[in-house]
Amino acid sequence: MKVAIVHYWLVGMRGGERVLEELLRLYPEADIFTHVADRSTLSDLVNSRPITETFIARLPGAKKHYQKYLGFMPRALEELDLSGYDLVISSESGPAKGVIVPPDAAHICYIHTPMRYIWDHYPSYGARLGWLGRMYFSRLAHRLRIWDVTTAARVDRFVANSNFIARRVRRFYNRDAAVVHPPVDLDAYRLPDGPSDRDYYLFVSQLVPYKRADLVIEAFRGLDQRLLVVGDGSQRAELEQNLPPNVQLLGRVPGDELPALYQKAKALVFPAEEDFGIVPVEAMACGTPVLAYGRGGLRDSVLDGKTGLFFDRQDSEAIRDVVIRFETSTTDFDPVQISAHAAGFGADRFRREFAEIVDAVLSDQSGNT
Repeated sequence: MKVAIVHYWLVGMRGGERVLEELLRLYPEADIFTHVADRSTLSDLVNSRPITETFIARLPGAKKHYQKYLGFMPRALEELDLSGYDLVISSESGPAKGVIVPPDAAHICYIHTPMRYIWDHYPSYGARLGWLGRMYFSRLAHRLRIWDVTTAARVDRFVANSNFIARRVRRFYNRDAAVVHPPVDLDAYRLPDGPSDRDYYLFVSQLVPYKRADLVIEAFRGLDQRLLVVGDGSQRAELEQNLPPNVQLLGRVPGDELPALYQKAKALVFPAEEDFGIVPVEAMACGTPVLAYGRGGLRDSVLDGKTGLFFDRQDSEAIRDVVIRFETSTTDFDPVQISAHAAGFGADRFRREFAEIVDAVLSDQSGNT
């Protein structure tokens, strides 16, 4: 079976690219198609496969400014030649699912999220632009929404990374989606080998506005608890200007050092509304409870009162309250039980569940021909 995987763009190894790695382990002979690829940022596994870029990659400065070419991406996808492929898997977060597949091929879309910037996050994206940018983006987003909904009909089966995203697929595309949670590297993230002193709280994320690091830092102002902030991004300089003495910004941390930070944390504080949220599962795999905003994909992974606690408002007061509630709780957040719960989100499970859906779609198609 000849397999093509269409991934929105390849400029680093984040959650979407970890899913791509597992798809490549499932289909090791698959070819990759993407808008732009920076091979210097990719893993050996991804680099081991042929990567075909759309014409976006030939535009000036595309590796760094690819998102500025968003308006050209629908046409770029439709010009890809997928002749001869039996199975096309689109990995959708930016535009990917709009490819035109051969008539007899199966098209399965693993959807991390419908494009946030033209749907639910559209107002916040527009608010960060100047008046000229807002005028341009308003026209572009309108056209992209029409194209995005239309191309949903080109997909045989949607597979969402959480129930939260499955509901958004239903709302925006009027399509049902199976749910297969993304994989977590349980070999890297695990319980510490021995007793671990847990003496700080941890925030791990890009430092960009919607991740709400500002709320967590403000919540710890005046608290008698330490907070370590891991990550880098556009908000870092702003956040450094008025840090409380009990908060430390560590910046970007190498991947092999992150498990130890999880293992020594009292809890992970996670205030963002995420599509799924790999970071909380990594923390739980290390036996660390999660204090999370109780909306979005985290409701699929965090068990309130067992593997963490939810708070119901995205503000510093609610975060401060949940930290105090955690400190005074009589609940035994057992690291062994928390880690055992996270074990259900491993890579083997992802590959098995996704392969079952592919087999069902292919079987259905062969039965209808």
